[in-house]
Amino acid sequence: MADRAELIEVALDSFPEGIALLGGEGQIMLWNRAAEAITGYASADLLSRQSPEPLEPLLLAGARLENIEPDAGGQLGHRTLVHALHKLGHDVPVMARFFMLRDGMGGRMGMAVLFHPADSLDALPHGECDQGGDLKASQAVLEDRMATMFGDFMRGGLPFGVLWISVDQAAALRKTHGAGACEAMLEKVKTTLANGLRPAEELGRWGDDEFLILSHERTPEMLATHAQALAGLARTADFRWWGDRASLTVSIGAAQAEQDGSLADLLERAKAAMLTSFHAGGNQISFAPRRQACSPS
Repeated sequence: MADRAELIEVALDSFPEGIALLGGEGQIMLWNRAAEAITGYASADLLSRQSPEPLEPLLLAGARLENIEPDAGGQLGHRTLVHALHKLGHDVPVMARFFMLRDGMGGRMGMAVLFHPADSLDALPHGECDQGGDLKASQAVLEDRMATMFGDFMRGGLPFGVLWISVDQAAALRKTHGAGACEAMLEKVKTTLANGLRPAEELGRWGDDEFLILSHERTPEMLATHAQALAGLARTADFRWWGDRASLTVSIGAAQAEQDGSLADLLERAKAAMLTSFHAGGNQISFAPRRQACSPS
């Protein structure tokens, strides 16, 4: 039977984020499979050794942060964008989090670094956003989850697709009944859509009048069928405001991730498909076509 240390190592190897564990002297004690895939460095090249120079911006960033910001509960700051060099020489931007490892007496034992590819998250297409903290927080949660799910897909994990959903009546309701009525209606739509989610799907606000659903449907056809079911579910949302009843519909753009694409490209395709549905009169589903492969010159 596998011992405890072996089980822990197997569990960390199955984790979709890169994980590095550094000893008290900075030597690399663990380097999981996701870390290998992201950087090109095999664990056999690194274990029990100091960080090679191309990985220093990633593995030594936590030590620099410790000198700037006191340790709070073991975590140093929030997600941090850092750059490392892949073993093949190209730049690898990653979003990283750093955790100080301490013994029972509070002494420093080392550091854990969790990281995943950063697909220029700030440049990802978002919905229109005139609101403040709550919407920004929702976007940040979805960004982090998308980066993890997309990175997992690129490493041969589960299929990944996006549904970009716009509520057709939102702008008119905001104009005629005010922001409070519109927010109440959007919350009703979100609750209704949540009832139709598959296991492991994520739903969140992506813009003033827009939602994203992150899905693991296996094929484009299955993702489109799922989108149709969600659109039908949205039409059942019974929203009333001071006695006025509003019929609700949604415009949905669906896009499936491709191995030769990027996360930004996936979202651009989903947004374009949503706008196609919206400009066709709403209450429509549009599926983004596959990316056009570049022909050799």
